[in-house]
Amino acid sequence: MSDHIRTRRDGGVVKVVIDRPKANAIDLATSRALGLIFRNFRDDPTLRVAIVSGAGEKFFCAGWDLKAAASGDAVDGDYGVGGFGGLQELRDLNKPVICAVNGICCGGGLEIALSADLILAAEHATFALPEIRSGTVADAASIKLPKRIPYHIAMDMLLTGRWLDVHEAHRWGFVNEVLPADRLMERAWELARLLESGPPLVYAAIKEIVREAEGSTFQTAMNKITKRQFATVDRLYSSEDQLEGARAFAEKRSPIWKGK
Repeated sequence: MSDHIRTRRDGGVVKVVIDRPKANAIDLATSRALGLIFRNFRDDPTLRVAIVSGAGEKFFCAGWDLKAAASGDAVDGDYGVGGFGGLQELRDLNKPVICAVNGICCGGGLEIALSADLILAAEHATFALPEIRSGTVADAASIKLPKRIPYHIAMDMLLTGRWLDVHEAHRWGFVNEVLPADRLMERAWELARLLESGPPLVYAAIKEIVREAEGSTFQTAMNKITKRQFATVDRLYSSEDQLEGARAFAEKRSPIWKGK
């Protein structure tokens, strides 16, 4: 796989740590390795939630490895099955992903964070899109960021490359929680356990609906839901879990989710 990626599996949760000193920057080989890890997470029915973070206390991920690029890694090379960082182009990833930002999060590192569903950040975390200074474009961030935060703030980041501290990032809404550094991973696992205990088929339907609705009108998306034209919705409405949820509510007990 890769000497620069560490994984830890505990029950239905897998933690993925980018460990590539000094800045946890990602070259082509590391990106391909991450893609295989996240594809396995997607396809393994016993895995429910992923946590992605960086090694050390200074960097979450500095993004694209410019030293590797200078040595021959093509900026438009083969990043692997999930695109850069293994997440941002991975198709049909219908499970929750938590990003725990433990330090500097810039360039492609910020694009990885934006590919997660929930972002937790340490109090010393900082964020930027400095691609303009290296003559490249923050491609995924140019698509995603203006949809996540106010347009003018997103354009400020893209056009100037300026840095945001964690509190400004939280104020604009692309960080869910700000935590002391020594509480970051504890909170990430706490949240992962909560999601692990939840209904996986419902999560899958939520993620597919949200993803597909981005490119369609409200009514088109609603029609696809009510006509069960989303594969995840069709599976959910035909599942044991859907019946279990109704029974548990009627019987005033906690549901037992089987994912089928």
